[in-house]
Amino acid sequence: MTDLHYQQSPQPSLGYQDDPHQQTLCTQVAKAATSVTAGGSFLVVAALILTGTVIALTIVTPLFVIFSPVLVPAVITVALLSLGFLASGGFCVMAITVLAWIYGYVTGKHPPGADQLDSARDKLFNKAREIKDYGQQHISGGLQASE
Repeated sequence: MTDLHYQQSPQPSLGYQDDPHQQTLCTQVAKAATSVTAGGSFLVVAALILTGTVIALTIVTPLFVIFSPVLVPAVITVALLSLGFLASGGFCVMAITVLAWIYGYVTGKHPPGADQLDSARDKLFNKAREIKDYGQQHISGGLQASE
């Protein structure tokens, strides 16, 4: 058997494969076409949403006017209840955090800010001692002067 060798025939040049300037031009054209297509479709979707919103608002506005004596107090009530629950939850989280910090401080785990608390306690204790000593000196000095 004889080996058949296939000769590769040269592929026809498309013109832009050899020239880098042509390649960047093709890439730019592809990017521009993709951008125009995407931008146009987003613009159509935005226009449809705007049209739907205007139509829905036109239909619902009379209902809002008719039911406003009921809706306005209901919205205010729901807003106040929501704010109350959010505030309650926030204070609960804050209380748990403070209790966890106090537990860490009491057990000696040295939480953040413990140094400042110790410093403030020492300053307060020293100032109280100074006031006590000052008061005792004036009281005892006043008694000796009156005798």
